[in-house]
Amino acid sequence: MAPLITFEEAMELGELTDHEEIGELVERAWEVRKGKFGDSTDMCSLVNAKSGGCAEDCGFCAQSRYAEADTPMHAMMEPEQILEHAKAAEAAGAHRFCMVTQGQGLSKRDFSKILEGAKLVAEQTNLKRCASVGHISPDRAAQLAEAGIQRVHHNVETARSYYDEVTTTVKYEGRMRTIDAVRQAGLETCVGGILNLGESPRQRVEMAFELSEINPTSVPINLLNPRTGTKFGDRDLMDPWDVIKWIAIFRLIIPDALFRLCGGRVENLHELQPLAVKAGLNGVMMGNFLTTLGAEPADDRRMFTDLGLNVARQPDNGANPRPDNRDGWLEGDAPKTPIDDLIDSQEEADMWDPSTQLRVIAKKGKVPAYPRSARKEVA
Repeated sequence: MAPLITFEEAMELGELTDHEEIGELVERAWEVRKGKFGDSTDMCSLVNAKSGGCAEDCGFCAQSRYAEADTPMHAMMEPEQILEHAKAAEAAGAHRFCMVTQGQGLSKRDFSKILEGAKLVAEQTNLKRCASVGHISPDRAAQLAEAGIQRVHHNVETARSYYDEVTTTVKYEGRMRTIDAVRQAGLETCVGGILNLGESPRQRVEMAFELSEINPTSVPINLLNPRTGTKFGDRDLMDPWDVIKWIAIFRLIIPDALFRLCGGRVENLHELQPLAVKAGLNGVMMGNFLTTLGAEPADDRRMFTDLGLNVARQPDNGANPRPDNRDGWLEGDAPKTPIDDLIDSQEEADMWDPSTQLRVIAKKGKVPAYPRSARKEVA
């Protein structure tokens, strides 16, 4: 579906500062969200399957070898470890599970572990399966599909006109080739970006319209959580009302996409997270993020149910996959899993323990300076 507002209208809405006027914008976005998706939700959780020591220079990321920030560091998880995290995510109420790795791509050995992990998750949980494994070829995309992956995440991060300020080692054109490969394999696309990297309001609107042209199934919105020692580590957090305004604007520009709010939502929004849901979200990233801790899953579920939205587990599994929930609810009950009784209690779901899932480790040795072309002054 085409955007519901023009570029010029989006720019005008981006100038709103009055809370009452932003509230009216939220109501408009809420009607669009309900009209497209009814009461359905799409709650996701991820595992940082390979963390730290990334060779790229993305200015927001603590995993970059150019960042002086401490970060969780571990080699590629074994397939059985990936499955354990998936079961914990299912116990916490997630609908889908994403296997995430750092870097532009994976070795043959590490990629095979993702494939085996995906097969285990498809066989032993009712979760929908996603992967975020850097650049991939059409052949690798086809292998992911065969292993049971239904959706592949690969962000553009920011507007094309601002992209070189964010990274110089990961090329925009490479990202687009990966998105094309995902489509060729018949997989769904999950493509979004990060707000508050120093981009202008116009560049935020540019990114939204560029995403509209890509037409992804899912759009994850991240909010910069400034990490000391990264290129953007000295930036202030966004004003919560500004965040809510931009979520609503993005919803009006990309009305058909499944929207979820991911990294930085706790730090930037605080008690206004429920209003952000009303601004057009289908779901959030539950539990931990890549290098920071998230919110209590029960609190996340409550944000949606308080608005009359349905967060019940969906009757999908590896034998009867439905990649997204645009067409309503399938009939019948979801297949029983061994952890069905844990969904309403984090205390009982002892696998879901953020304090043990993220062990932050200081980088060893001298951290190189960011490449010169990536060290322009950021306003």
